[in-house]
Amino acid sequence: MTFRITKEFHFSASHQLTSLPPDHQCARLHGHNYIVEVELTADDLNEHGFVRDYQDLSVLKRHIDEAFDHRHLNDVLGHDRVTAECLAQYFFDWCRTSLPEVSAVRVSETAKTWAEYRS
Repeated sequence: MTFRITKEFHFSASHQLTSLPPDHQCARLHGHNYIVEVELTADDLNEHGFVRDYQDLSVLKRHIDEAFDHRHLNDVLGHDRVTAECLAQYFFDWCRTSLPEVSAVRVSETAKTWAEYRS
């Protein structure tokens, strides 16, 4: 059996998928209210009974607020493939450095769509 916790983060940002045909709606400059859901797992709980203290995830909130919120994601990531899938992988890799229990990151651009990157 494995323990699993998740925490959700929100930010607003613009992006443009310039590799798409010009008549595709995502080829135009547009924005989303993103939701990032981070999942952490562990086979055993720590001495406090946690997978990880939720307060420890404040490093990700700070990173999102400072680097992503109300920014143009093409500029932030330095390329034009700024899809939900690429964002999920980016946040997974970023979390891995300080939150080794990360097992998945999901990113939503709309209420009905999610992309996930999982180990």
